[in-house]
Order: sequence, then C-alpha cells, then structure tokens
Amino acid sequence: MQGGSVFVMREASQMERWLQAAKDGEPVWLADMRRACGAMEAAKPVAVRLTVPDGSVRDFRFDLPPWDGPEERALAAEYLRACVFNILSVHSGRRMVLYLDGGDGELCALLDELPEVFQLDRARRTGCGKAVSIADRLCRSVGAGRFAFAFRDMREYVPAPPAAAREPALESMLRRAADGAAAGLLCGVDVGGTDVKLALARDGRLVGVRVLDWDPASGVTAEDTLGPLLGFIRAALGELAPGEKLDGMGVSYPDVVIRDRIVGGETPKTRGMRLHAADYEAEFARITALRDRLEQFCVPGAPIRLVNDGHMAAFTAAMELVHCGRGGELAGGVVANAMGTDLGAGWLEPDGTVPEVPMELYDLLLDLGSRPDRALPPEDLRSVRNENSGLPGLRRYVGQAAAFRLAWQEKPALLEGFVTEDGDTLCVREEPDMRKPCLAHLIAKVREGDEAARQVFRQIGRHLGQMYREMQWLLRPATDVRFLFGRFVMEPACFELIRAGCAETAPWIRLEAADGNMAHSPLMRQLAARRDVTVAQFGQAVGAVYFCRV
Repeated sequence: MQGGSVFVMREASQMERWLQAAKDGEPVWLADMRRACGAMEAAKPVAVRLTVPDGSVRDFRFDLPPWDGPEERALAAEYLRACVFNILSVHSGRRMVLYLDGGDGELCALLDELPEVFQLDRARRTGCGKAVSIADRLCRSVGAGRFAFAFRDMREYVPAPPAAAREPALESMLRRAADGAAAGLLCGVDVGGTDVKLALARDGRLVGVRVLDWDPASGVTAEDTLGPLLGFIRAALGELAPGEKLDGMGVSYPDVVIRDRIVGGETPKTRGMRLHAADYEAEFARITALRDRLEQFCVPGAPIRLVNDGHMAAFTAAMELVHCGRGGELAGGVVANAMGTDLGAGWLEPDGTVPEVPMELYDLLLDLGSRPDRALPPEDLRSVRNENSGLPGLRRYVGQAAAFRLAWQEKPALLEGFVTEDGDTLCVREEPDMRKPCLAHLIAKVREGDEAARQVFRQIGRHLGQMYREMQWLLRPATDVRFLFGRFVMEPACFELIRAGCAETAPWIRLEAADGNMAHSPLMRQLAARRDVTVAQFGQAVGAVYFCRV
C-alpha cells in the first residue's frame, strides 16, 4: 500500500509450534522431536558415552534444537534432560560423558545444569534424581562408585566399536530349563502391584495356583511389604504341599533385580517406605535381601532365582515359542511387556542372558507437551505426572493409571461410582480399593461395545507405540515382535484395540498376546486346561517355575 508499510507474517519456527501445541494440551512426542531435530541445519549435536555398572560402554547420539528466548531454551533443556533420564532409566550407569561443541557457550551452560537437575549431591532425590538413586544402588551392588557426569569437546569423541555378536543359545537354554522342571517340587511366584500369584509344580505336574490381593505401596516398613508376601507363600505351600520343602523357586518381582538381588528401590511399591522410613536405605536393604528370606521354604542348596517381572514375561514367551515349533524366531532375542498396574518390560538376549540393566521403561519420558494436564498434581487421576517421580512418565500413558485418565477424557461417566474428590483433586477410591474393579469395569464396557471405552484402549495402544519408538533408540532390539502379558490382554477385544492403536504410531511392531493361544509347554498347557484361571493371569507364575531351573 502506497505510503504505508507491508506486514509480512513470519512462519512459526518448529520450536514455536511445539510450544503452542504443549500449551494447547496436545502431546509433543519425544521421538518426533528427536527426528525433527536431526533434520535441522542449525541443530547442536550431542554424543553420549555411558559406562554401565558391569564396566561396558554404550553410545548414543541426538541433536538439540536451536532456541531463541527463555521459553524455547526451557523446552530445549527439558528435551536434553528427557534423553538423559531415559538412557539412565533403561541402562543405569557408573559414568555418563557428554560430548558437545565446547565453543558453544549456551549449549555448555545447558549441560552444566545436569548435575543439579539430577541431584547428584542429594541423599533423598525426586524427579530426574530417581534414576541416579537407582544407579547408585546398582553400582554399590557391584562394588562400583557413585554415578557421575563428565563433559568433553566433541572433537575428542571416538565411537565405541560395535559389540561382539552373541552366540544364539537361547533355545538350548530354554529346553534345558523345561527338562529340569520335570523333576522336583518347584514354585513360581509372580509379584505384581496389586496382587501376588503362585504356581506349584511337582515332577512336571501343575499342583495348584493361588492368588493374594495386596497393596505394597501402603507399607511404611520393609516388613509391611515382605510380611504379607512371605505369609502368603507359607500358607499356599502349607495347603498345596504340607510339610514339604521346595527343590527350587523362581520369583518375578516388579523392581530392578540384578543377580537375584532387588536393587532398584524407586518403584511405586516402595513409595510408603520412601516417604516414612527414617533410614530408607537401611529399610530397603531388607527388601534387597528377599532371596535370603525365601530360603526357609527350600531344601538346602536349592536354586532360588529372582528376576524383574518384565524379563520374566520375555522368558515365559520364549519358553512357549520353543514348544510350539517357533524356536527359530528367537534368533533376535525376545522382548515382552507385562501390562497391569504399571508396564513391565523385559528382554532376553539371543544367547539366553538377561541384560543386567534396570529396563525401567514404565517411568520413561515420552511427552513434553500436554501442559494443562501436567499442571495438575500427580495424585489427580487426570494428571500426566505420576505420583512416584512427579514426572510425566509412561505410567500415565500405558497401564492402569492411564486407563483411568483416558476414560475421564473420553467420557467421565465411565468412572461413575469409582472416583472421589478431595478438594480439587480427583482420585479413584482406595477405601475400599476400587482400582481393580474400575479397570474391570472399563474392560467390560469394551466387551459391551461402548465406543468411549474402546477409544481408551486404542489410545493406550498409540502410547505403547510411542514407547516402542523410544525403546528402538535406547536398546535397538533385533526383533520387532512384542509379547504382551497381564490384565490388559485378558480380554481379546481390548488387545485388538491396543494392537490397532500401536499400529498407528509404530507400524513395524507386531504384538502378540500371551493368552491361552500361547500355551504350549507342558506346565502351560496344564494351566490353560484349568477353568478357574487364565494363562494371562498366571502365565508368569508358571514361567517362574521354569526359570528356577535356568
């Protein structure tokens, strides 16, 4: 226009678009950010050299986006912290060296904040510091020092040589374990977030199964947790095999387990202890020593094997594959997830070993958006922040808590009769505990064809796919098959919705349900033949029977 000025609208930058989406309540997925940042001309490359507790190293690469102004800097900082947190949540470590452009003062300042953000010098840690607490306990268990960061110029970085190929020995290991389970009195225990399941076998015959409802998060001492667990095992064995001692015992436990010792201590199951124990480390050490307490049920020298519940799921799936003629599919290892109160994640290497890493995927950070829901307190079922770490972790995107949050978003009436308000905080009633009945109600609604309930489980599948995208970067598994265990796959309609949702975000992943169709080993066939329980319920307890013979 003559005599006037011409206003040209500038296209919003990618950082501005992400920030606006976050404010609008939309997710900003970490995997999308990593891919987009990798294509930016002005991206700031970062290399990570992680020394894990066993002394070996892992390398990771990602790019930070350029930023302009405090809001964009804050988003770049959160993205950096999320990448570091996820690496530590999965692998733990003794030392993390970050390589960067040493001449980039702004980038160096961002990295210099990491020791304080991860609370390296604090005794009691919150948020991102949870991963460091696990790292310190794991390092102690192998005689290493405390976790530390270091920073180097990118010019010093030399990629680590690729790991040596592993000899494929998983199938032969599984067959030996199955043969060993054909003799003796053997017990498998699957410890979950809201129940404990036990299976007992004698000379290859499934004697019986038992279940205990429990709430470990409410306990304030180690004995509050271990007492009911040990009492349940004692009562079940007294009923199924009175006066006898076990020839072997396998236990699936929902925490970091390394070399048969529970070493994590940052799961929701120990939240009550963390909040109330005068000396949490001393109290948790009693949980660590669970294996010693289990010796009372066994003959002297009997194998007692403990493993994380996710790894047990992978082991159980692998055992069934071997017994249905699909042993050839084990060449790339086995990845499995247990979907219940939380998300268990497990992996068996092609050589049959269980990686000695935390694999705490249920706390992974996936979404840097959804700001209105992040502003809610973690205790509110509508929040994306979980009450264990206070971070917007995977627990509120996949699992029981996710189902409640998404149900409220889709149709609040789905939760009618199950929720209560404490001031402005909305919660599922816990007195009496309505969490399991509420999840069962949502599953029943899917069976009835309720569209809102169906969307809940499809959305959980989409989020599961986002987790698998992050897992690909963190672990690079050689197999694209994922086996799902737990209450979320007991109903075929729910599993099909989860599978459909996952295909939208991670189409290369093939999901298989660990249900009655996955019962091929001798003990699992006997479990499937029972009419009072299901394979999805007790599959890991039976898997634990086999595991004690590894």
